[in-house]
Amino acid sequence: YLAVSLHASPPSSSSSSSTSTSPTDSGSSSDTAAIPRTRVPELSKLPPIPPPPPPPPRPQLTPAPSLSISSGSMGVCGSVGAPPPPPPPPPSKRTCSPVRSGSCVRRVPEVVEFYHSLMRRESKRDGGSGADAASGGGAAATRDMIGEIENRSAHLLAIRSDVETQGDFIRLLIKEVEGAAFVNIEAVVSFVKWLDNELSRLVDERAVLKHFEWPEQKADALREAAFGYCDLKKLEGEASSFRDDPRQPCAAALKKMQALFEKLEHGVYNLARVRDGATSRYGRFQIPSEWMQDAGIVSQIKFQSVKLARKYLERVSSELEAIKVGPDEEELMLQAVRFAFRVHQRV
Repeated sequence: YLAVSLHASPPSSSSSSSTSTSPTDSGSSSDTAAIPRTRVPELSKLPPIPPPPPPPPRPQLTPAPSLSISSGSMGVCGSVGAPPPPPPPPPSKRTCSPVRSGSCVRRVPEVVEFYHSLMRRESKRDGGSGADAASGGGAAATRDMIGEIENRSAHLLAIRSDVETQGDFIRLLIKEVEGAAFVNIEAVVSFVKWLDNELSRLVDERAVLKHFEWPEQKADALREAAFGYCDLKKLEGEASSFRDDPRQPCAAALKKMQALFEKLEHGVYNLARVRDGATSRYGRFQIPSEWMQDAGIVSQIKFQSVKLARKYLERVSSELEAIKVGPDEEELMLQAVRFAFRVHQRV
């Protein structure tokens, strides 16, 4: 209808002007009245009026996609969003919240009473008086159970037997350890071997000796000195007995020599690391410590390191003579120089 009014506005203005100039002219007024009837066929050419939009969909839990509705001749598009989801139902009063779940848990005194009654009955069955069991409660029953387990343990019974029967023997060993004085480290090694052999008669050395005034610090110092010296002596013997096998490939033989030198190097390093603290402690217990100095076993290990380096260079020299000229010649020479320099720095 808006379009019809826009098209019909110019003729109406002209007709009004004509009528105002000549009001008596009836022919002109009839002509202007006939103008709308001549434009009736043009109204049929207009687009039909669109039907009204459908009603919005029912609300759902999930948000629906926006709808675009066209208004037809006006050309205006509108976006309609889905309504928000309904609020969740209120929690039930019978269920407990996860945060305050402790409020629903309560202690039942019947369970405690039933437990105490069972414990009293067990204590009566073992021969204890009912009054003492009732006064002691669960703690007394627990102590009785632990005591029964300890009394029936074969290991604890054997320890108790050693404490009762080996008392004189252990006191004799205590006197020997406390009065022991040594001139050299070899005497310490012999004494520790004898002491360990005597203590092997006991079922559990630590468990039995704690019932006596055992000189634990001196005994541990004696064992530490003896075992440390034996370990270094073993390394020195392994290096002195080493023989290079010419049938073995050169790379494997050189690698074996390097591994042996690393063992000697670590042995000397570990001794130097604990030497200062061990020397003062050994002096209190009359244990010799001269073997820990550079003039002792350390000098023998360094001498064996030099002999090992000589065998290393001899094997490289023989390998160079075999290959004469080749790409591995320079690499072997560099490897030999590095090993010799490493030994030189350690000795």
